Amino acid sequence: MTKTITIDPVTRIEGHAKISLYLDDSGHVNDARFHVTEFRGFEKFCEGRSFSEMPGITARVCGICPVSHLMASAKAGDAILGVRIPPTAKKLRQLMNWGQIVQSHALSFFHLSAPDLLLGMESDPVTRNIMGLISKYPDIARNGIRLRQFGQDVIRILGGRSVHPAWTVPGGVRDPLAAEDRDQIKRALPEAFDIVELALDLLKDAFDDNTAEIESYGNFPSLFMGLVTPEGGLEHYDGLLRVMDSEGRTVQEDLPPERFREIIGEAVEPWSYLKFPYYKPYGYEDYKGMYRVGPLARLNVCDFAGTPLADRELRQFRRLGEHGKPVTGSFHYHYARLIEILFALEKIEEVLADPDLTSDHVRSNADVNQMVGVGVSEAPRGTLFHEYHVNEDGILQKVNLIIATGQNNMAMNRTVKQIAQTYVNGGGLSEGILNRIEHGIRVFDPCLSCSTHAVGQMPLHIQLIGPNGHLVDERIRD
Repeated sequence: MTKTITIDPVTRIEGHAKISLYLDDSGHVNDARFHVTEFRGFEKFCEGRSFSEMPGITARVCGICPVSHLMASAKAGDAILGVRIPPTAKKLRQLMNWGQIVQSHALSFFHLSAPDLLLGMESDPVTRNIMGLISKYPDIARNGIRLRQFGQDVIRILGGRSVHPAWTVPGGVRDPLAAEDRDQIKRALPEAFDIVELALDLLKDAFDDNTAEIESYGNFPSLFMGLVTPEGGLEHYDGLLRVMDSEGRTVQEDLPPERFREIIGEAVEPWSYLKFPYYKPYGYEDYKGMYRVGPLARLNVCDFAGTPLADRELRQFRRLGEHGKPVTGSFHYHYARLIEILFALEKIEEVLADPDLTSDHVRSNADVNQMVGVGVSEAPRGTLFHEYHVNEDGILQKVNLIIATGQNNMAMNRTVKQIAQTYVNGGGLSEGILNRIEHGIRVFDPCLSCSTHAVGQMPLHIQLIGPNGHLVDERIRD
């Protein structure tokens, strides 16, 4: 006989999911599952549309990271056209993508995770949220809003609006950057640098209070995958795919992204709408092919960041790995996000100094030249793939989207199980335990609407059912 604990839905994430914990007769966690309960639909209803429409359509997969879909979709369109976009267009795309990294990572750290880190994992759930953070630490909360605003302003200045900008298109971008707009971004940079340095200090101060969490929040061996530059540097817009194991060995040398099918397979399970991508050479069985993507993975697989401040922090980050090996604890996704914000700000500063940034030549024109186009970029949550198959008229025959959150699916399931086995016993549920399990998911900053393409509600209802079917414990959050 077994007991089942259900957490439905998981809160302070983007989308709708629930968690089930399976207890044995002794009250210990035997297994755990992270169920994504939203239905996937974008891939099918995009069939029959023109590939040129896809940036505008797929950006609406998500209101948090639409820029990531704009980039991957436009790059798939570039491949179908068979063009090399103008150098200025590439720089402008990169600028918007770095703005996306800043705004999304700032949201994750300050609004979704800081309430746990600064107020305490077991603090009162009534105030363990952004409003409680504003009440106790108003300056910190305000800084988080300001940093996120910087990233959104970059997107708005380039694309005309901060959410779903119809700006990135196959062949380049719609509009160039005006000199006065470039200068507006420059003026806001110093404040953004100050805020991320403050955030780094806050997180490091929180390490001592979260030593148990660091050990149990998704701390296990796995593979890591991300894009790197041809020289091995940290990359978000373009580059080559690299896969590394937890010993620091490169198991997949840098691979052109259009060949991703050689290394990535997709499995499905009947209890979740979210697919289970895996590293194909190792297989799906027993999680052998489990890999992680996103900030933690990107900092593990790169040889260097490539900017002074980010490289300084990267050296400190890598001291968290044992004996020079990659950092395997998922709690340190928080640290990796802040380093990536720092990197993005440095790259924005660098590209704003480029005299060609305000050139008017921002789009290449062509007809359909290839029947298949693959676009890959690094979304805030990890590597994003758009694969389009078209006919000679450019009408989509097949669409496949492999979302970063899906690629972390096996790792999120493993994380939930590890945390539950550390904290849950047969004595019932406490608010702190439930929040720790949820935080184990939040470290990945999952975007479930992206990965399943639907919208969910966010109440919380948890029940603990005994072997005889009677209700042992119940918690409800409105």
